[in-house]
Amino acid sequence: MPERVLAKVWAYFDAAGPLVGRAWPIMYREEEERRIELLRGFGVRAFTSMLYPHKPGMARWLNDWAADFAARVPDCLHTATFFAEPGAADDVRHALDQGARVFKCHLQVGGYDPNDPLLDDVWGQLADSGTPVVTHCGSGPVPGAFTGPGPIGELLKRHPRLRLVVAHLGMPEYEGFLDLAERHEDVMLDTTMAFTPFVEASDPFPPAALPRLAALRDRVLLGTDFPNIPYSYADALHALERTGLGDDWLRAVCHDNAARLFGL
Repeated sequence: MPERVLAKVWAYFDAAGPLVGRAWPIMYREEEERRIELLRGFGVRAFTSMLYPHKPGMARWLNDWAADFAARVPDCLHTATFFAEPGAADDVRHALDQGARVFKCHLQVGGYDPNDPLLDDVWGQLADSGTPVVTHCGSGPVPGAFTGPGPIGELLKRHPRLRLVVAHLGMPEYEGFLDLAERHEDVMLDTTMAFTPFVEASDPFPPAALPRLAALRDRVLLGTDFPNIPYSYADALHALERTGLGDDWLRAVCHDNAARLFGL
């Protein structure tokens, strides 16, 4: 994120703001260049820059920053975002023209309905272009006005070809989002924070649903929320290993699925 935005995000986490709900120490509170060096040192071959607006008028300049960041950091997948506002369709069109390859949608922070008519053309453009949209639509760590599988289920009825990536495996409504992934072949899930002790203490993944997650192996992607995590990057990987879903599942999640999705 732009440094001044990231500083505000860190301050919000430090204060355990209402959308955080508990103490959340930032593990990788480093300057931009150092953060990039750390990712490369972890063996990360490509990563996103997941930015998102919390009010109108932010998306265009966030997207312009992200376009510049991707241009100067070649291992970053050019990421963009949008907000439910009158210019949303133009913002998305502009970002796609700039070369955006993946979008971030944060329904909890943004506080908007994914079915807002202002977003009809947004979802249509993203579905038509086949551009993945990583969406925080689950109700963790605290519910939002439009979180949960219900609003997203309604969206998918209107845009069934949308390449939606459900962040955090949809926690805590894991099984509801597994239902959507099983019904819609273009719906994917990411593993951000899932199975870590930090999350399992409050929103554990139901063990009985592990076979369903195993069956969706080709549509699960590694997510981390680096640098804004309260544990190490390695801890997140060990947590996935502890699921017992096996090396083939881990290989697909940590490399093969994203490599295929983004043509890497």
